[in-house]
Amino acid sequence: MLTKTRADFLMEVALIAFLIAFDVIARALPHVPGVWPMAATALFAGRVLKIPALALIVPIAAVALSDAALPEDDWRVMAVVYATVLVPAFAGILARRWRGAFPVVTAMVSSSLIFFVATNFAVWAFNDMYPMTWNGLVQCYVAALPFLDRTVIGDLIWTGVLFGSAWLVQHRPVLRKAF
Repeated sequence: MLTKTRADFLMEVALIAFLIAFDVIARALPHVPGVWPMAATALFAGRVLKIPALALIVPIAAVALSDAALPEDDWRVMAVVYATVLVPAFAGILARRWRGAFPVVTAMVSSSLIFFVATNFAVWAFNDMYPMTWNGLVQCYVAALPFLDRTVIGDLIWTGVLFGSAWLVQHRPVLRKAF
């Protein structure tokens, strides 16, 4: 028989494995550009895992595993991507201090905006797509604007799916009694 502590640890590992697999599959399957659950799973992991540092594994492992099947990008741009996918995990850890949806939504929107600003700056700085001028930087951000709303809305939808599903799982006995 498993002890409660060991069972809890195994549940944490299972959740981490599920979130990573979910991210890899979602990223590998056809999807709307800019809409994938990676930020939401990182935020979710940061908020719910009993050992907060384990939340950092989720986005890094998901990006690393899915990158193996995707075309290579400039390593400097990818370094920024790796750094920015950690932001929602840290935001989830910080958001543990407050209850309710507001801190989660605030953390997710902030993470989405940081991802947009940082990764598009990296594209401008490290690719030859835009001139290395103020106008080139503006062109880069303007070209990326169609992805911003998709990213924010997608991140919020995936966040709702994850936190809503967790709520349903936790309250399943209550729901069963209602039917």
